[in-house]
Amino acid sequence: MSPTSQTILSELAPPPAAPAPSADGYVTADGRKIGGVLMDLRHITLRFGGVTAIKDISFDIREGEIRAIIGPNGAGKSSMMNVMSGFYVPQEGEVWFRGAKRPPMRPYQVARQGLARTFQNIALFDGMSVLDNIMTGRLTMMKSSLLEQALWWGRAEAEETRHREQVEKIIDFLEIQNIRKTPVGRLPYGLKKRVELARALAAEPKLLMLDEPMAGMNVEEKEDMSRFILDVNDEFGTTIALIEHDMGVVMDLSDRVVVMDYGRKIGDGTPDEVRNNQEVIDAYLGVAHD
Repeated sequence: MSPTSQTILSELAPPPAAPAPSADGYVTADGRKIGGVLMDLRHITLRFGGVTAIKDISFDIREGEIRAIIGPNGAGKSSMMNVMSGFYVPQEGEVWFRGAKRPPMRPYQVARQGLARTFQNIALFDGMSVLDNIMTGRLTMMKSSLLEQALWWGRAEAEETRHREQVEKIIDFLEIQNIRKTPVGRLPYGLKKRVELARALAAEPKLLMLDEPMAGMNVEEKEDMSRFILDVNDEFGTTIALIEHDMGVVMDLSDRVVVMDYGRKIGDGTPDEVRNNQEVIDAYLGVAHD
């Protein structure tokens, strides 16, 4: 079981304060260099009929950082990630990616821009092997025609071989070599989550969006997933946006945190700043403030 929010607040030592981000980025307390703005969400408002899921929220995500989005159930976190991934188009506001305003796009077009995500509920092909599931993450990069792929001849054969080599590297990186040919439907929950991460990494994203990657995991599985997230960020330089309810994970992994409550933004800053934000404590952590 995760420690309670009160235990987290009292026992986690505050990390050294990080410099405020500038236009060119900033340096984290542990010496990592964070670059300029990769994605900028400006005054996002999203409505479903008479219900406002997101109300005038703005924040940015910078190259190389791990950016957490937290809040109670129903705060609008997954809706915000759906806006980021292009699945939802907000009624108001703008999404800027890599310095350009993004027009309404279909999700596959957004994927081709360099975004990939995992889902709160696992979305894998249970009847397919681990290897084949991860290969689907390469589909937006394949150029051969449907006929060439059906015949598996010429360009299609060379292309699949090249993509297969990249997938094998990801399998080794995530330490799932022994299950590579196993049908996903036979795997335990924690390994399915790892396979979903592998499929997202196969797309070689500039921005990797993880929707509750630790949900339903035991302590050991959370430790493994946390290690892989840090390694992805460190070794690949991948920028990560993370939705997570486990406050211990959020405080340990994140460079900056944005906090949502009932569709509003109530906090934004380093883990230490968020930890000491009275409105965040009252609305999300639910403990008294000394």
